[in-house]
Amino acid sequence: MLHERIPNLAKLVEPDRVHKAVYTDPQLFDLEMERIHERYWIYCGHETQVKKPGDYYTVLVGRQPMIMVRGAEGEVNVLYNRCPHRGSMICGDVHGNTGEFFRCSYHAWTFNHDGKLKTIPMMEAGYAGTRWGRDNPDCNMKQAARVENYRGFVFASLAKDGPSLTEFLGPAKIAFDDICDRAPEGEVEVVPNCFRVIQNSNWKIFLENQLDALHPSVTHQSTGRAAHQVEKMIEKKTGKAPLSYHMLSAFATVTIDKWDNFQTINHPYGHCILTGYMGLRPQDPDTLAYEKTLTQAYGAKRKEEILSTNIHHVLIYPGLSVQSPLQQLRAVRPLGVNKTLTEIWHFRLKGAPEPIYRRSLAYYNLVNSPSTMVNADDLENFWKIQVGLTADGGDWVSFARHYGRDIEKNGVVETAEGMGTSEAPMRNQMKAWAQYMMAEK
Repeated sequence: MLHERIPNLAKLVEPDRVHKAVYTDPQLFDLEMERIHERYWIYCGHETQVKKPGDYYTVLVGRQPMIMVRGAEGEVNVLYNRCPHRGSMICGDVHGNTGEFFRCSYHAWTFNHDGKLKTIPMMEAGYAGTRWGRDNPDCNMKQAARVENYRGFVFASLAKDGPSLTEFLGPAKIAFDDICDRAPEGEVEVVPNCFRVIQNSNWKIFLENQLDALHPSVTHQSTGRAAHQVEKMIEKKTGKAPLSYHMLSAFATVTIDKWDNFQTINHPYGHCILTGYMGLRPQDPDTLAYEKTLTQAYGAKRKEEILSTNIHHVLIYPGLSVQSPLQQLRAVRPLGVNKTLTEIWHFRLKGAPEPIYRRSLAYYNLVNSPSTMVNADDLENFWKIQVGLTADGGDWVSFARHYGRDIEKNGVVETAEGMGTSEAPMRNQMKAWAQYMMAEK
């Protein structure tokens, strides 16, 4: 039925532009949830969010409320957050611990952490002669079709068939390799809570912005300029500029032409990498102590390889944005055609000195938190784009910057040297979007 109400998908995406309906049509949004977010791999959380048996975290996968839970044997399960009896959510809180089993608050059905039915009150008396009983799989909480874990990062797919997680991630798995390798112990640990932001815009607008190298020097110029002025005042007075101010002033001092020195590498499935190293590596005592710890863990050669990894940002389509040098990621949860939840998570590098954590935490708070001027700049633009797309001022959204100059080899598209502000990532994302949407199975 839905197929009869939506526009011709093949006509919505052209190589250098897309129709505005892909951001504004509610029926298309429903189809996106079915064919993209509820079919391919979606990030659920990090395994350290559920450390002990019974620990759980609730999450949206597409439109589906799910529970990520640590089982009694140490495994991490992902279950639909629904009691098979009358449909009540099993977990109403964001996170907690269930104890030895789940218990529905409506009629006290209980379930093991893998979702299998444990008990029904007065089961023999109440359900004798009916289809309901321990042997009926319909009495279990339903599991996600597939769950996989890559270096502690847990993903679920609600489709039983499809590429494995490592096949799906492909070269984009470097986001997780980089963040974990920067830890002397080779692992990261999630900071227990995250920032949550409701954006009044379509989910794709956020993802397109993540690798848009043209916008920072425009959108965030006023923020960067103000921070730069204060930074210089402090430096003049004390002889030293605080690193925290530089995190903001860079938006003014790194001009548009400098962003062209970056490069984007665009992979199948819509994944994109923005190169241009943005690790915080001054030669201060804290950094030198960290480097010494890494050398002890990996050796001098491997330490240098790790700290020289040329990554600024990795986008894992359709729902994850990772800044591995800064130990953080943003998960995208579409709520409606014009409403999106983003979760902004931060991680500790296991074995790294505390000042290194504090430094990355400063960036997390100054640049990516809901209360920063930087985030406010972006949120205003996202809203203005969403509203503007409803106007009759035109039907198409352009992704033509440096179009025709990309370098393609074996399905991977790289921007040419000096063209870091290319809109190739947006073209790659929309190419993948069209492939996902037009695949029937």
